[in-house]
Amino acid sequence: MDKKTFTDKNETGCCPVFDPKPWDESEVTWHDKLFVKDSVICLMHIPLGMNKFLPKMFAKIKEAGVEVPTNEFLWLAHDPSPWRGDHYIFVSKEIPGMENVRISGTFLTKVFDGSYNQAGKWYKQMLAYVESKGTKSGKVYFFYTCCPKCAKHYGHNYVVAFAQV
Repeated sequence: MDKKTFTDKNETGCCPVFDPKPWDESEVTWHDKLFVKDSVICLMHIPLGMNKFLPKMFAKIKEAGVEVPTNEFLWLAHDPSPWRGDHYIFVSKEIPGMENVRISGTFLTKVFDGSYNQAGKWYKQMLAYVESKGTKSGKVYFFYTCCPKCAKHYGHNYVVAFAQV
């Protein structure tokens, strides 16, 4: 079952207010959930050129006439190495010319609030949370719920960790 990602409140005209309650210490199961994927160069897990990378991704989606479901918006990030970050955006249908990826599995989720530079700490806390549930984690994704400008406006920078179990 998909959860409502955002409230109906949007004070910025950019990112709506994220509702962390349904996502904190929860379980989500996906069956072939469709994302488009692209990669960005990183320097020790710090993505380079995100201010150009994400708008290009969204432009390709828009050019294809594909909807990014607003109420279920998901932008997942996973760093397979300190030098590369893979980014996944949930879309309503496949997009020619982009890497279309279907993700299936069960995930434990936990909400964090703070600066992006805490992601390493959050990753360790997420692994500990998964272990406390008596299981082991596979891939861990981070869902960044709003842009830095909106995080500053709202006073929260919520990030949801998804640990595949």
